[in-house]
Amino acid sequence: MEEIRVSPDYNCFRSTVPLKRIIVDDDDSKVWSLYDAGPKIIRCPIILLPPVSGTAEVFFQQVLALTGWGYRVISLQYPVYWDLLEFCDGFRKLLDYLQLDKVHLFGASLGGFLAQKFAEFTHKSPRVHSLILCNTFSDTSIFHQTLTANSFWLMPAFMLKKIVLSNFARGPVDPKMAEAIDFMVDRLESLSQSELASRLTLNCQNSYVEPHKIKGVAVTIIDVFDQSALSHEAKEEMYKLYPDAKRAHLKTGGNFPYLSRSAEVNLHIQIHLRQFHGTRYAAIDPAMLNAEELDVQNSRCSGDGDREEDRVDSATVLRQR
Repeated sequence: MEEIRVSPDYNCFRSTVPLKRIIVDDDDSKVWSLYDAGPKIIRCPIILLPPVSGTAEVFFQQVLALTGWGYRVISLQYPVYWDLLEFCDGFRKLLDYLQLDKVHLFGASLGGFLAQKFAEFTHKSPRVHSLILCNTFSDTSIFHQTLTANSFWLMPAFMLKKIVLSNFARGPVDPKMAEAIDFMVDRLESLSQSELASRLTLNCQNSYVEPHKIKGVAVTIIDVFDQSALSHEAKEEMYKLYPDAKRAHLKTGGNFPYLSRSAEVNLHIQIHLRQFHGTRYAAIDPAMLNAEELDVQNSRCSGDGDREEDRVDSATVLRQR
């Protein structure tokens, strides 16, 4: 079995996309690590937020594919933040530093929860134009650890890793999913005790999403039908929270479909972002659009003026109830 970390795609990503480190807080120890790829003329890129066990590298398949299609993609790794408000304030400062007024957010597990909380945090002066939520949740109480969340900082690294690994798939899985798990275990090993403890704290401290503060934000929910860390009830709660969201269901993929089913996830991201083509919130370089699509988008713009509409893509892979 070929491991992801020695695959040609991963080596191509590491050799062509530079890792940047940015400090936006007064505390110099809080360093954002990110890969910023694609045309810099795009002012509303898609930003990828990893799960507890992830680093900025876990989205390398999305970075390679989407930038190849002409999108600007930023994959992030968080500094150590112990509080959701502190994270949201730091993320806002990062967007200010990057001179990005509004962005599209793709979040996996904890990353999806943080994406929702940031949209909620900035609802009076919106910074999030759309959300793609992959295997994520809206209420931390589903993990039943809200009472112990503030004690993670005391635990040694091996114990924190054991907590995270307990949510990984067990039993036989297909080769792609096995490779994804191996890669995520490798990424987990690269995280420090403080990074893991702070992420688990954010993941488990008592908090929930207030959907009335995220009205008007286009949402796509990506989830899997096979085994994942999220319960059926947690998924149903997401559907209730966003009744108008487009849904992208993958038959299989486990906890990390962006690695094990990257082609499908990339397609769903592309379909989600397509509704913004021809607007000021497009994440793609207009030069990469074909002539036929440009004609369609120009006619939409001339008919709609500056008005934003919810445009439903004709692709049947997304189901909306």
